[in-house]
Amino acid sequence: MKSRTTVMVSIVLAMLVASIDSTIMNTTMPIIAKELGRFDLYAWAFASYMIASTILSPVAGRLSDLFGRKRVFGFGILLFLVGSLLCGLSDTMIQLVIFRAIQGIGAGFMMPFPAIIAGDLFAVEQRGKIQALFTGMWGLSAVLAPLLGSFFVQFLTWRWIFFVNLPICLISFLTLLPYKEHYQPKKASVDYIGAILFAIGVTSLLLDTVVKKDRLVYLLVGIVFLVVFYFYEKKQASPIVPLSMFKNRMISQINLNAFLGTVALFGASSFIPLFLQNIAGLSLFMSGVALLGTAIGWMAVAVPAGKWILKYGYRILLIIGNTLLFFSGLLLTLLNPSHGFWFVFLVMIVQGLAFGLLTTVGMIGVQQLVGGHERGISTSFFMFCRNMGTAIGVTIMGALLTNAADFMTGIHHLFLFGFFGSTLALLTSFLIQKEPSDQKIAARSQLS
Repeated sequence: MKSRTTVMVSIVLAMLVASIDSTIMNTTMPIIAKELGRFDLYAWAFASYMIASTILSPVAGRLSDLFGRKRVFGFGILLFLVGSLLCGLSDTMIQLVIFRAIQGIGAGFMMPFPAIIAGDLFAVEQRGKIQALFTGMWGLSAVLAPLLGSFFVQFLTWRWIFFVNLPICLISFLTLLPYKEHYQPKKASVDYIGAILFAIGVTSLLLDTVVKKDRLVYLLVGIVFLVVFYFYEKKQASPIVPLSMFKNRMISQINLNAFLGTVALFGASSFIPLFLQNIAGLSLFMSGVALLGTAIGWMAVAVPAGKWILKYGYRILLIIGNTLLFFSGLLLTLLNPSHGFWFVFLVMIVQGLAFGLLTTVGMIGVQQLVGGHERGISTSFFMFCRNMGTAIGVTIMGALLTNAADFMTGIHHLFLFGFFGSTLALLTSFLIQKEPSDQKIAARSQLS
């Protein structure tokens, strides 16, 4: 029990710093760029972290299947600590971009493990509560990130947005050490070539979302490398991404639905504060508080989701989640200058209910529908699909906003996009095949 408690402290702290650092620079980057120069690299300070963390998540999950959770997770914590230290010591923008990539690699190794380790330690009916706790960290970071960034810039220096990670990462690493791992890794050789092909392909696709020139070239390179990766992996005895996992139609359908849902509306939280600050006239703090509605809704359904799965199954819960997402998208298309804090707060609660169901049920589903030796990669690939969806969705929404005639027109266009995307996600949820009986799900949870 003590080992379980300490590892929970470790993964919660790791998740907190990784989630905060994905957004903490939003409010401080103009000041950082002013001091370090090279405004042309402004976007790359964000992109390098996003790309590295997205690519490494599925690789880290697979490595944990082969070598054990504790070893890979601990490596990620230490690498994130080193990256944070280097970011805080950066003297040029080029250094900051490179060190943010190192930090992103560490985050990529850290982020899948709360869900993976929870899958190893807890039965399915308990896992909803654990996922709710992890979700709470994301909700907390949504409020803490802008507040911490503003505080450090005003009273200390922007460098402390990175230095503050050092003691937290150290505590996270030390509390991981007593953990007695239950999972027995399945020893096999590491598919390094497959990992490189996958990394190049995904990097090219993600670069296509941030570069302004030769975007078609990056897109084609990404597609070519992923096609080569697919045929190469089919021949490997121990592939970095086991393609046999996708023979399970339900896993493939859950991943596709997660991708579409996040493309549609997961990026809404990036633009809601802009509306509240520029149109509703709210402060930076209050615009962040409005996003707490997402965390409230998310936790309200994530806690009982494990028991609901045993009672109702995956498919019906995913359909309900997508229906709520569709409804939140519809409400956002009605957003206008007369709406203020409370309208947005209530919409965010609905969206939190949607993503709370979709994420928790989807996460538990992809864990329970594979064997223990594939749980790491299955969990992290689900997160990868969500991360890719978020990156693509935010990019499209950002383009719709910046290319519009005025701010409110851009807001209307990007939420119309979200509404149509949520409609497509809802339609695909009806294609998810009916899962095994409740008895089989319960039996599987006891065996895992």
